[in-house]
Amino acid sequence: MSFSVWAPIPESVHVRVDGFDHEMKRDGDWWHSEAEGTDYAFVIEGKAYPDPRSLWQPNGVHKASRVYHHDFEWTDSAWTGRALPGGVIYELHIGTFTPEGTFDAAIGKLDHLVDLGITFVEVMPVNSFDGAEGWGYDGVLWGAVHEPYGGPDGFKRFVDACHGKGLAVLLDVVYNHLGPSGAYLDRFGPYFAGRNDWGPGLNLDGPGSDEVRRYVIDNALQWLGDFHVDGLRLDAVHALADQRAVHVLEELAVEVDALSASVGRPLTLIAESDLNDAKLVTAREGGGYGLHAQWSDDLHHCLHVALTGETFGYYEDFAAPGALKNTLEKVFFHAGTWSSFREKHHGKPVDTALIPGHRFLAYTQNHDQIGNRATGDRLPASVSTGKLLCAAAIVLCSPYTPMIFMGEEWAASTPWQFFASFPDPQLAEAVRTGRRREFARHGWGESDVPDPMSPRTVENSRLKWDEATTGDHGKVLETYKALIALRRSRPELADPRLDRFVVEQDGLCFVLHRGTTRVVVNLGTTPVPLPQGDVLLTSSASPSSLSPESFAVVALT
Repeated sequence: MSFSVWAPIPESVHVRVDGFDHEMKRDGDWWHSEAEGTDYAFVIEGKAYPDPRSLWQPNGVHKASRVYHHDFEWTDSAWTGRALPGGVIYELHIGTFTPEGTFDAAIGKLDHLVDLGITFVEVMPVNSFDGAEGWGYDGVLWGAVHEPYGGPDGFKRFVDACHGKGLAVLLDVVYNHLGPSGAYLDRFGPYFAGRNDWGPGLNLDGPGSDEVRRYVIDNALQWLGDFHVDGLRLDAVHALADQRAVHVLEELAVEVDALSASVGRPLTLIAESDLNDAKLVTAREGGGYGLHAQWSDDLHHCLHVALTGETFGYYEDFAAPGALKNTLEKVFFHAGTWSSFREKHHGKPVDTALIPGHRFLAYTQNHDQIGNRATGDRLPASVSTGKLLCAAAIVLCSPYTPMIFMGEEWAASTPWQFFASFPDPQLAEAVRTGRRREFARHGWGESDVPDPMSPRTVENSRLKWDEATTGDHGKVLETYKALIALRRSRPELADPRLDRFVVEQDGLCFVLHRGTTRVVVNLGTTPVPLPQGDVLLTSSASPSSLSPESFAVVALT
C-alpha cells in the first residue's frame, strides 16, 4: 500500500503503520513509502501526526488515521441532481437534528422533509473536530467525517438515502480557518498565513500556496465526487485572504463546473459572504467568480428588526424607514451605504436586471443568527405565531431561494445554543470565559450565557419532535407546507426575476407583487383590506380583510 504526504518543511518523515515506522523517500516536496496496514500516522521529529488528507479518524483528531477505500455500494445511479432555481433549502445539524445525533437517525426523518416540500438538505460541517459535540466549525481534518455522527460510511448512507427520496445534499465546508485543537498542518508545510477572528488562516497566495490551494480544491471535489454531495456551502468566504489574479473561489468554481459536466448532474456552490458584493455570484463571463448563490444576511436583519423591534448592535441600521421594502427589492440594504456597525461605507448595488434572485438565499433564521445570540433563543421566544407566519410568507413567496433552519417549520421551542466539548480543560475554560465576556460587552449577564461545555447545553438544543404537530406548532407546520406547495404550484411565486419584483409598503403592511398574485403581509395592529381576487392561502379568518399579524396570498381577478 502506498502512503504519501506533502511536507516541504521537515528534513525527514516516517510513516508509522500499525505501530511500526517505515522510512519515507523524498520526491521534491512530497514523501512516499510502501507499507501494509490500516492505522497510520506521519512521524516528524519524533512526533506522530494524522494525515492532513485523512479520510477516516475513528479515534479522534489527535490519533492515527485509518485507511479508507471508497468502495461503498451506492444505490443512486438514477439520481440526476437538482438545479438550485426553484429549490427550497433546509439547514440542519446532524448532532442535534435527532435525539441520537447520527446520520442513520437523520435518515429516519427524511420523510418529514419530503412532506414539507424541501428539495435541498444543507448539512452543517461533518468533518472531524476535537471532542464529540460541536457545531463543526472547529474542524481540523477536512476530509474525514466526524466519527460520532457515523463516520464516512454513515455520511454516504445519508446522502444515498436523500437521493432516494429526491433530496439533494449541500454540505457546509470551512476553508477560512482551522479549529484550536488538532490543527497540525503547519508541521508539514506552509499551510497557514495570518489569523482571522476564528483561528489560523490559510496561505492562499504566498510561497508554497499552490499545494495549499490544491488542498482546498481537492477536498471540495472529494465531497462532490466520492461522497456524491450535490453542492457546498462555503463558510465566511470574506475571510479567505487571496490576492492572486485568479481568486481561489473562481478556481474552485471552474473545477466544480468541469466535474459537473463529467458526472452529469448540477453541482452547486453557495457562499456565505459579508462583502455585500454580487461579484461572487456573477458569471465568469461577466467578470465574476461564477459561484451559484450566496447567503443574504441583510434581508434577515431587516426581517428580524421588523418582527422583534430589536435595534442593538448590527441591527441598528436596519430599523431605517423602508429598509425591508428596499432590501426585498434590491437584495442588499448596505449597497455602498454607511454602516454604523462597521463605521464605514459598505457593499455595492446589485444589478437586478441581470442577476436573478435565486442566487441569493433568504431566511428568517439560521444557525448563526440564532446560535450567536447569548441564550440561543429562536424567534418564537419573542415573536407571536402570527408574525412568524408573516415572515414565512415573505421568504417563501419571494424571488429568492428560501432556506429554513431545522425546527423553524413548526416554531420549535428548543433553543439553538453554542456548544463544544474540547477535552483539554484549559481550552474549554478559555472558550467558556471568552463566550461570557463577549456577551457581557453587549449587556448580557454572564449567568445568562449557557456554559458551552455543558452536556445540558447540547441537550437543550436537540429538537423535540413530539411537539411538531401539537397546538400552534402544528398550525405553523401546516402553514409552511401550504406555502411551499403554493410556491411550487404557482410558478410566479418562485420567479427569480428581480426587475419584475415590486413591493408596496403602507405603514406596516407589505404587498409583494408576484405576477398576477399578491402576497399581502400585515405586521401592523389594525386590519387592512385585501385586493379583489381569489384568496389562495391566508392565516386570517376574514376573506375580505386581513387581521393584524396575518398574511394572505391572493390571485387577482
